[in-house]
Amino acid sequence: MIRTLLVDDQRLVRAGLRMLCESTPDIRIVGEAATGAEAVRLAETERPDVVLMDLRMPGMDGTTATRRINEARPATRVVVLTTFDDDDHLYPALAAGACGFLAKDAAPGELTDAIRQAADGGSPFSQAVLRRLVGHATRAWQGRETTPCDALPELTAREREILGHVGRGLSNAEIAARVHIGVTTVKTHVASLMRKTGSATRVHLAVFAVRHPPGGGPRALGP
Repeated sequence: MIRTLLVDDQRLVRAGLRMLCESTPDIRIVGEAATGAEAVRLAETERPDVVLMDLRMPGMDGTTATRRINEARPATRVVVLTTFDDDDHLYPALAAGACGFLAKDAAPGELTDAIRQAADGGSPFSQAVLRRLVGHATRAWQGRETTPCDALPELTAREREILGHVGRGLSNAEIAARVHIGVTTVKTHVASLMRKTGSATRVHLAVFAVRHPPGGGPRALGP
């Protein structure tokens, strides 16, 4: 059973999340919080496996709450629920220790899958959010010195190819179609890349790809 804490300042949003989560047999809601301070307190008393965290709340915001939960309970996984005007909050939340980001308009199955992935140690990201984060990283590194990934001898030729696609914000399914291999094989390569590059999440790996691109310069986001 995945113990889950819901954090959002809108009661209606929390009610919808609760109904969705409680419709699955493996997710149990152990608490609800309307503020960051309340989220920190409940994370300590209820010891959830996963926290679904809103970012913009009165008082203590979701980024600060994420950081404090991570400091007090490193085993608790925080998945941020974001809207498309939260761009300025995404990187700070990632730096605070969020393990994943999910758009608030995600499909119900995507939400429950994200909770399971996070509880299993994964880093769930909505594809749209991942593309935005990679786009930010690409723009931030335009004109800066980069090291071509071809110069990294610990990476195989296939890993370098896949790293380039990750740096363009492509999903595993999109990468599989591009390089004509199975999605499971792509996942294996991505896991190996994360281990070799010390990337904690797929976003960190994508940023690494921007800093170490094929050809020695940042690649444009897109096909």
